[in-house]
Amino acid sequence: MAKKASISSTARRALVSDFVQKGLIHSQGDVVVLLSDEGIEVTQATASRDLEEVGAVRTKDDNGIMRYLLLDRANDVSSRAGKLPNQLLLSLTASGNLVVAKTPPGGAQLLASSLDRATAKGELSTVIGTIAGDDTVLIIARNPNGGNALISQLQNFVSGSRPAKSKVQKTKVSKARR
Repeated sequence: MAKKASISSTARRALVSDFVQKGLIHSQGDVVVLLSDEGIEVTQATASRDLEEVGAVRTKDDNGIMRYLLLDRANDVSSRAGKLPNQLLLSLTASGNLVVAKTPPGGAQLLASSLDRATAKGELSTVIGTIAGDDTVLIIARNPNGGNALISQLQNFVSGSRPAKSKVQKTKVSKARR
């Protein structure tokens, strides 16, 4: 296909959203290739930003295949399967103002995205932000010693206001040696 002269970011993201809804996106590289097939050249960094902007997260679909789903659909899938409260959060460990959350492989992005959106809505006012890997999320609390209190708030959030059944490990911060 011939290269298109130019396309707005809104139009490009509409294409990305369409690709996600059709179940075509398994990785950021898929976005780059599919857009290239449409004559739109983007970097993987742009593909990553576009996926985030349309609310897509990488998670298992109904058939257990890892792919990007739109956040509302991903939450529906998780809710139907009961994965968010019972299986997504394996453990929480606090140290100072940091909480490390362990998830099953591939679950960190879904958890971090949910926490970031709740923070933006004011539902988790004690969180500054998150950093997600594959199976680990680093959650940063506003209070310098707020990690342990944040664990309780996170358990309530993830389980829908009832105590979570995850194993909670608390690590005390030792004073720096002089």
